[in-house]
Amino acid sequence: MDDAVDHALLAEISRDGRVTLAQLSETVGLSTSAVQSRLKRLETRGVITGYRALLDPEQVGKPLSAFIEITPIDPGQPDNAPELLEHLTEIEACHSIAGEASYMLFVRVKGPRALEKLVNDIRSIANVRTRATIVLQTYYEHRPIVSPPAS
Repeated sequence: MDDAVDHALLAEISRDGRVTLAQLSETVGLSTSAVQSRLKRLETRGVITGYRALLDPEQVGKPLSAFIEITPIDPGQPDNAPELLEHLTEIEACHSIAGEASYMLFVRVKGPRALEKLVNDIRSIANVRTRATIVLQTYYEHRPIVSPPAS
């Protein structure tokens, strides 16, 4: 981030991706055209990588969330699990991690049977061992990466 204005803009759009240019302009004390120009620059530089709607998983039929650790069965096999599993749309995130497991997947599915099928698919496609942890309740997620500037 270049300055306090960029920081404030990023904090606001992290909190609400639908905030208007007029609202941002009022927050940072610049004209709407200046705000739009700064946002375009942040997008061009790759600081802002996109905008998206956050959906209620229960309302779209995927109320069950889980973390799945995956570990290669054969340590000598190619490390290509992310590429092999990318087509599985139930996998929302794939993280390379330190520790015994190689990757941590975050998944959302319809229910226990769908989770079992997904785990079996992951095992057979990527030739890995798995360890699944079901999420009982999520207290918060999608928190803004940039905090509002201190007053």
